[in-house]
Amino acid sequence: MFLTAITRPRFDVEGNETFSDKIGVFPFIYKEPAKRNSVNRVAGTLETKSITSVNREICRKFLIEKVIPAIKQKWPRDEIGQPIFIQQDNARCHVNENDIEFRQAASQDGFDIRLMCQPPNSPELNVLDLGFFSAIQSLQHKEAPKTIDDLVAAVEKSFEIFPSHLSNKIFISLQTCMVEIMKAKGSNKFSIPHIKKDVMQRQGRLPVSIKCDSSLVEEVLDHLNSH
Repeated sequence: MFLTAITRPRFDVEGNETFSDKIGVFPFIYKEPAKRNSVNRVAGTLETKSITSVNREICRKFLIEKVIPAIKQKWPRDEIGQPIFIQQDNARCHVNENDIEFRQAASQDGFDIRLMCQPPNSPELNVLDLGFFSAIQSLQHKEAPKTIDDLVAAVEKSFEIFPSHLSNKIFISLQTCMVEIMKAKGSNKFSIPHIKKDVMQRQGRLPVSIKCDSSLVEEVLDHLNSH
């Protein structure tokens, strides 16, 4: 199991990447000395083990000790102080949005990092589920890992070589899903629209954001206020 953190990449007017989408991929593993000799290693050799039960304490530890430092290291200096949201799904092991230990670590060094949860039963609102995981899995399978160390190396390699322009398109898809969910009044009975992102990208017309009609926003607000 891995904790993966990505953000939307940034590009200049000529299409050159100025900020990577890759915050980090962090495996839930630990090292333990081998208790006995074997044909592959002697007793005492450090072996990689999977953390088979990930609870809230482990998630908090990974957020504070791995994700937050990675964000602080990589985030654009001119945006420090602006809110940064870490979206997590609603798994029971995940950290509460108002967790004191997290908030203390997330507010240091001038940063304003916050937790938020995606709406339940809405994988279309998780950019990882929307396309990133399947693409990474496809790349990882080409490595045919046989051990935990091989698997970790394969996933980390796949993560690093995943093209930023593909990640950028997934974030555009996320926005189109948001619009469709609004049209469906919060229902998940909709199809992910195809807007020919590849064509627009080749022509240099891929939008930074998807426009949403103001009348749709008003319609959704009226719907929410009436329920």
